[in-house]
Amino acid sequence: MSSRDGTRVADVMSTPLETIAADATVQEAARRMHEEGISALVVLTTPRAIISSTDVLAAVAEGATPSDIRVSDVMTTDVETVSPDLYMEEVAAMMTTYGIKHLPVVDDDYVGMVSSTDVTAHLS
Repeated sequence: MSSRDGTRVADVMSTPLETIAADATVQEAARRMHEEGISALVVLTTPRAIISSTDVLAAVAEGATPSDIRVSDVMTTDVETVSPDLYMEEVAAMMTTYGIKHLPVVDDDYVGMVSSTDVTAHLS
């Protein structure tokens, strides 16, 4: 994959962006991810945050009851973001460097999400 191929985040990102409130239950977040066939939701907070299937799994593994805990209890905060004009090569490098699978796409405000699945599909 080369930045010379011209593929940018805007070309492959998932839209519309799926979001959830910080005060929603983890069970609700898991249900939304399952229904939408996705593995992360943007949480509309400051600083920026997401809840991923990994966050849900970790909470359950620690004994939490998903219907009793809030998204704010398990979400990942201060998430890395990317702009829509970033090359996919740079996205792949960021995901590898930071060990992450999801990057919210921000252009003043949230506009989409790019995932490791998007990177893999682009490479195929």
